Amino acid sequence: MKIVTMPVMRCVALSVLLPLSAASVNAQVAAPVAVSAQAAVAPDLDADVARILSTFDVPGMAVAIVKDGKVLATRGFGVRKLGEAAPVDDKTLFAIASNSKAFTAVALAMLVDEGKLAWDDPVTKHLPDFQMYDPYVTREMTVRDLLVHRSGLGLGAGDLLWWPDTTFTPDEIIARLRYVKPATSFRDKYAYDNLLYIVAGKIIAQKSGKSWGETVRERILAPLGMDTTTTSIAANAGKPDVAHAHSKINGKAAPVKTMAVANADGAVGINSNAQDMARWMIAQLDGGVIDKDRRLYSAKQAAEMWSVQTPMEIKDPPAALAATKPNFLAYGLGIQLRDYKGMKIATHSGALQGFYSRVTMVPEAKLGIAILTNAENGSAMQALQYRLLDHYLGAAPTDWISLYRDDEARRHAKDLAAQKTANATRAAKSVPSLPLSAYDGEYQDAWYGKVSIKQVGKKRVLSFGRTADLTGQLEHFQHNTFIVRWDQRNLNADAYVTFDLNPDGSIERMKMAKVSDETDFSYDYQDLVFTPVAKPK
Repeated sequence: MKIVTMPVMRCVALSVLLPLSAASVNAQVAAPVAVSAQAAVAPDLDADVARILSTFDVPGMAVAIVKDGKVLATRGFGVRKLGEAAPVDDKTLFAIASNSKAFTAVALAMLVDEGKLAWDDPVTKHLPDFQMYDPYVTREMTVRDLLVHRSGLGLGAGDLLWWPDTTFTPDEIIARLRYVKPATSFRDKYAYDNLLYIVAGKIIAQKSGKSWGETVRERILAPLGMDTTTTSIAANAGKPDVAHAHSKINGKAAPVKTMAVANADGAVGINSNAQDMARWMIAQLDGGVIDKDRRLYSAKQAAEMWSVQTPMEIKDPPAALAATKPNFLAYGLGIQLRDYKGMKIATHSGALQGFYSRVTMVPEAKLGIAILTNAENGSAMQALQYRLLDHYLGAAPTDWISLYRDDEARRHAKDLAAQKTANATRAAKSVPSLPLSAYDGEYQDAWYGKVSIKQVGKKRVLSFGRTADLTGQLEHFQHNTFIVRWDQRNLNADAYVTFDLNPDGSIERMKMAKVSDETDFSYDYQDLVFTPVAKPK
């Protein structure tokens, strides 16, 4: 069986609810399979999804289910965009965000198979200019380390270089890694990051002689027949069946602009649909096999990618969700590994502004479930994932929708209470130490660069120099702490802005912290330390 190294033929489209073998999915000519899979599909799938969309305020969802090398279901639910009638179907494209990381891992695995690199090669062997904050880490960082979230960087460290959309190029982002301070020792503990997957994407481009997107499209998507899937938001332009992004504004889902994320190849970037995700899961569950004559990557690399690389801390879930607690939890290469009902699970989630996705595969059961949504709600995906897992693994049914609804409400209430307490206990009558105009000017952070504060009309406005969406009004909170309320209210990422003073009363530094625990971790305000830029004399 040869490993595919070049683009191959197109494949026929999958038919909704028709079981196809892994081989027939990729055949050049294939007749429709006239066998109903209805009996194998979770009987309450339509009703469950309708309830989930309503309960969690999700406009649209696509679901793909594969079992034993066959496609059981590829379905769409709800609408592509609120206020419009166009329905989601099994061809509707959604941003799958960090589920792109598995594609990056596979592209690297293919290069390993070809002898163009090794997992434990130093990164500097392939990117001589690569540099981390610590010279030791620079020297010891391997290709494998790029994928397994144990670099010493903190959770989401440096994500503000690309999230929300920035003007930094990928090369600029990689170059600024050297200024991002570590949170822990190298290889000491798990902490999810995105920047090192951008580095991995750069290595793929260097070794293939083409961009990350072109490489993924030609070497993975085309052989699998994932003809509709794209590798950038820009590539969606003009396509008729694309989901629109939705975020919560004042607690209610609303259409928002889609993040372009053109500078985060390797970490995010892929847009796919239920039909194509079914193909992707079948290939992974079959260890990279395309058909009897071809495979994407070797059995050796299949085992490597789904082997434990970095152990992860297991935390106790709320009592009502105790059944979801795993006995083991770890990260492989581009995939999270855990167990459920005594079976190993390979899974990953993905989130971008306006989109959430989840892919869950059970190797022993040859089961794969992909859930794509055009809203920012993890509870919706979790509820459906466990409902489907229980059905196909023969577990007693549980009302996961109610359990996750209640858990989400509890967490939201807790967050609101914390904000209310912070507001009630602040020194409301305190005033800033300096005249408001003294806080104006430019401030510089070592890895992000410059932000500015200036008076605009009667407001004081904070603006990030390379991130247009991070512009907002400063409101005094207490003492020398303000809150920035971003003009783009869908970000849901307001932040405290605190100034420290020198003994002479001048500003020493400015730091930021999120106001809400529900703010996405990619707003890594905690890693920023701004100092005033000296004004020219």
